[in-house]
Amino acid sequence: MWDAIVLGAGAAGLMCAIEAARRGRRVLVLDHARAPGEKIRISGGGRCNFTNLQISPERFLSQNPRFARSALSRYTEQDFIDRVTQAGIAWHEKTLGQLFCDGSARQIVDMLLRDLHAAGGELRLRVRPGAVTRGADGGFRVETDAGEFAAHAVVLATGGKSIPRMGASDFGYRVAEAFGLRIVPTRPALVPLVFTDAQIEAIRPLAGLAVHARVGAEGQKITFEEGLLFTHRGLSGPSILQISSYWSPGRAIRVDLCPGRDLAAEAEAGRAAGLGGRDLVNVLDLPQALARSVVTRARLTGRLADQTRAGFETLSRSVHDWQLVPAGTEGWRTAEVTAGGVDTRDLDARSLAARAVPGLHVVGELVDVTGWLGGYNFQWAWSSGWAAGQVV
Repeated sequence: MWDAIVLGAGAAGLMCAIEAARRGRRVLVLDHARAPGEKIRISGGGRCNFTNLQISPERFLSQNPRFARSALSRYTEQDFIDRVTQAGIAWHEKTLGQLFCDGSARQIVDMLLRDLHAAGGELRLRVRPGAVTRGADGGFRVETDAGEFAAHAVVLATGGKSIPRMGASDFGYRVAEAFGLRIVPTRPALVPLVFTDAQIEAIRPLAGLAVHARVGAEGQKITFEEGLLFTHRGLSGPSILQISSYWSPGRAIRVDLCPGRDLAAEAEAGRAAGLGGRDLVNVLDLPQALARSVVTRARLTGRLADQTRAGFETLSRSVHDWQLVPAGTEGWRTAEVTAGGVDTRDLDARSLAARAVPGLHVVGELVDVTGWLGGYNFQWAWSSGWAAGQVV
C-alpha cells in the first residue's frame, strides 16, 4: 500500500510527488508515456518558459478567479526561480517577465527527476491507468495494464486535452466525474484563430507576416499588445493566443495594427506637408502588403490628395479598429492549454483536495485555472503540485 499514487508525470505531478516524498511519504508516480515531462521538454521552443516574473491571480481565468490565490502565494515564482538557480540551471528573461532556460528544457525535467529520486519517490512509465475506485478500507485502487496498485491517496495530474499527439486525453476528467466532481466545460485555450473562406481570402496573401498589434475581444475589457502573425488559416502570434482564452464563439475580435499611433492622421498631415501626389498605399507606415490590404478593406483608391475626411476616418478604422468574427480555433491540436476543467467549488484551495472525497487531489491543468501565455501555466503547475504535496 502506497501513501500516495500520482497519476501523471508532468510538471504538476512531479512537483507534487517530490514534495510528498520529501515529507517521508511512500509515493508512486504512474504515467503512460515513454518519458516523463514531455510537455516541459517541448515548451518554449525547447527552452521551457518555466515561470514569469509578473505572476498574479488576476492573470488566470477561472469561474472562481480567487481560487488560485492560495497556492500561488504559498509557492511563488521566486521559489521556483531559486530552485532552478540552486540546480545550476542558467536562465534569462526574454520579454514581459518570461523566464527561459539558457540551455535545454530537458534541464528542468532532469532537475525534477533528480529531486524525485533523492526524495525516495518512485516513477513508473509506460503504465496505462484504468479505473480508479475507493476501497472498503477508505483507500484507493488504481487499475492499470501492469496490474493493480493501492494507496491511501490519489493525485490526478494527468493534464488537459491540449496537444493530443503528446498523449493528452480526457482521462483525468472522467476519473474526477466518476467521484462526483463537477466539470466546467473544457475548450482549447492559447490557440490560433481561424476564419471563413470569405474572410481568409483577405488574410491569406499576408501569411507569414508578423506585426506588433493590440487585440481585444467583444464583451471583454482586457486587451493584449504583442506580436500578431498572419497564417494561411487565420491569425496567430502571442496577442491572438492570449485573446483566444477570452474569446467566445460568434463574437468579434478587434485588432489595432499599429497601436499608439494614428496612421490616418499622419497620412492627412502628410498631404498638408506636400505629399499629396503619392499613392495612399505608399504613405502608410506599414509593410507594403499589409498597407495594401488595409486600403482595400477601407475601399479607398488613388493618391493621398484624392482622399476625403470621411475616407481618412474609414482608413483609421481599417488600421486601428479592424473587427472580424473568427469561425473558430485550430482546436486541441495546437492549443497550448485547456480552459475549464474540474470545478473549483469541489476543491479546497489550500490543498487541492476534493471536498467530498478524502484523499483525492486534483492539480495542474485539470483544474479550472488557466493562465496567460508566458510561463503562467507552468507556475500554476508548480504551485498547485507543491500545495497538494504538503498534505497527501
